[in-house]
Amino acid sequence: MTRTVSVAALQTAYGADMAANIAKTEALVREAAAKGAQIILPSELFQGEYFCVSQEERWFATAFAWRSHPCVLAMQKLAAELNVVIPTSIYEKEGPHYFNSMVMIDAGGELLGVYRKSHIPDGPGYQEKYYFRPGDTGFKVWDTQFARVGVGICWDQWYPEAARAMALLGAEILFYPTAIGSEPHDAELDTAAPWQRVMQGHAVANVIPVVASNRIGTESLISPQNGCGQTFYGHSFIANHRGDKVAEYGKGEEGVLVADFDLDYLNTHRAAWGFFRDRRTDLYGALAGPRPAL
Repeated sequence: MTRTVSVAALQTAYGADMAANIAKTEALVREAAAKGAQIILPSELFQGEYFCVSQEERWFATAFAWRSHPCVLAMQKLAAELNVVIPTSIYEKEGPHYFNSMVMIDAGGELLGVYRKSHIPDGPGYQEKYYFRPGDTGFKVWDTQFARVGVGICWDQWYPEAARAMALLGAEILFYPTAIGSEPHDAELDTAAPWQRVMQGHAVANVIPVVASNRIGTESLISPQNGCGQTFYGHSFIANHRGDKVAEYGKGEEGVLVADFDLDYLNTHRAAWGFFRDRRTDLYGALAGPRPAL
């Protein structure tokens, strides 16, 4: 019997009210499930506005333990009701530590565990190092009821080694929840196309579909660099194993993107390309060159 899976990316704007954001996400998850989606990806930190535009102590109070985070509890209930998988991005507090994390909620509502964002950016409008420790979980893949999946979070998406690590662990699809948009230090800089292309490259190099969800809209939180709210550029998309975009939104559209994939075909096609067979890890150190003298 052929193994197929239907995946979805959500794209919408979020505000300051967590309950309203959860309700909006629930409505989109229901819409995606009604269209047949089995693994449904909301965007990064949908609990509220993207607060990392500046450094303010008050935001530490919005982090929760991952098992009891309000977004996790809501999505867990929804996953059980709809029998869908929901990778859920949260602001996590563990003891004195804070992480940008993703909780994998399986169909039926089981919490499979947590992944903590490995790469933490720090720049104008994206001052995440103030709020998050680098993740300590390593890259992970998850045996959900519908597919074996890997999830990177936003800044992770720029690193091909992260995608390769998840593929080597057996991921059949890669998911990237994201919050990215304007660059306060340069109003002319638009990274939407490179943002898509780097993940399309992951799809090609690993012969694997990629699903990316981004938010949209201008948010009210003020960035000191530009004196106005951050604007997020959307462009959520789903790419197939060739890197072709099979579903895509623009910068202002709101809704759900859905695509279907034949996992048996992809597993055979991945083996036929030989990318994993022909890897030469014995040469990587030599290719890096000799270490400089200290």
